[in-house]
Amino acid sequence: MNIKISNKTITNYLKYLENACFIKKVKSEDLEGKGILKFNEKYYVTDHGFCEAKAKGNIDNIGRVMENIVYFEFLRRGWKITIGKTKDYEVDFVCRKHKQTIYVQVSYLLESEETIEREFRPFSKIKDYYPRYIITMDQFDRSRDGVKHINLLDFLTNEIDLQ
Repeated sequence: MNIKISNKTITNYLKYLENACFIKKVKSEDLEGKGILKFNEKYYVTDHGFCEAKAKGNIDNIGRVMENIVYFEFLRRGWKITIGKTKDYEVDFVCRKHKQTIYVQVSYLLESEETIEREFRPFSKIKDYYPRYIITMDQFDRSRDGVKHINLLDFLTNEIDLQ
């Protein structure tokens, strides 16, 4: 079935879902020009039960599920969150609270050199020196190049202080 839907219709539905607290919109920020972008927003589902019911399990998309969980945990802890963009790369979260800023990447596992490179590379394009974190399910510390590795469970149980 091939149905044509206008951009306006999609935008309206996204607004309806956001107004119903079904999804949360996160704006993108240009990390080179330091401005909020008018496009490339991301949406996070407020209740994962809906995703589970639709997808019948999210094992194929565990990285996205983890990103969703981390987003809402930062929100719960009082952080203001945007998505960081450079010319060619994206940082999952730019988190701000009071006068503190941190950058965060979320990945299921850093199981290959290709994945490690993909997840760490965006940090190298950021010109300031705010703390950088990568949150994964890996049990072993994979910190490197000034980026601190955090296990997801440690993050969620508050065993890690982000400064």
